Amino acid sequence: MESPFKGKTGIKRLINAFSYSLSGFKVAFAKEDAFRQEVFLSTILVSVSFFIANNSIELVLLIGSTLLVPIIELLNSAIEATVDRISFEHHILAKRAKDIGSAAVFLSLINLLAVWLIILLY
Repeated sequence: MESPFKGKTGIKRLINAFSYSLSGFKVAFAKEDAFRQEVFLSTILVSVSFFIANNSIELVLLIGSTLLVPIIELLNSAIEATVDRISFEHHILAKRAKDIGSAAVFLSLINLLAVWLIILLY
């Protein structure tokens, strides 16, 4: 069965999607400390990347690896909110879902560090 919220097409769907995305950014920024910290870090790193990149490939890698962190954080926050919506009780599957989301954020941070170090050092 499809969601009752589905069904919009064309420009109306695009307008709705844009509105939902803005709402997602607003709530994540307001409620998620980690997201705010990663946006702050990303703003600095994206700005710096324009000065340290030697070519367009390096620039794309620096910016891409930087933006991947808040993207993964948004997905992690969505997983956590969904798990919390279902129940606040401690459950092994809830813990697994939250831990896996956290691991994804951690890997995106390792990726960020690796890309930046490789470009800076070589």
